Amino acid sequence: MKYLHTMVRVANVEESLRFYCEGLGLEEVRRTENEKGRFTLIFLRAPGDTGGEVELTYNWDPEVYTGGRNFGHLAYRVNDIYKLCQHLMDMGFTIHRPPRDGHMAFVKSPDGISVELIQDGHLDPQEPWASMPNTGTW
Repeated sequence: MKYLHTMVRVANVEESLRFYCEGLGLEEVRRTENEKGRFTLIFLRAPGDTGGEVELTYNWDPEVYTGGRNFGHLAYRVNDIYKLCQHLMDMGFTIHRPPRDGHMAFVKSPDGISVELIQDGHLDPQEPWASMPNTGTW
């Protein structure tokens, strides 16, 4: 058995790619457009990772997606959790669970998918993160 990918539905391809690629640093590895089925599949993965991918599914006909929290979350090990969280905040994304402990944080995609960020190793707690409150749900 080999893990292949996790699929999440997205409402806006450009905004989703901005979050996953520009924000988190994932790279697009392939894209499929299916005119008959009226959908686009975009596969992403972390640089240097040959394992599981994230499949962004965009249905061309508008749909309302709810229950993103029921999905659970994606999780990525990161080199510098503080630097990445600051980068995401600078892009306008909310860090819902700040990395107060230097180890774990949560942010949401534009479609409400929770993404857990886990520090590779451990960083000492730092301000402003150490005293930053949670925001919303994750």
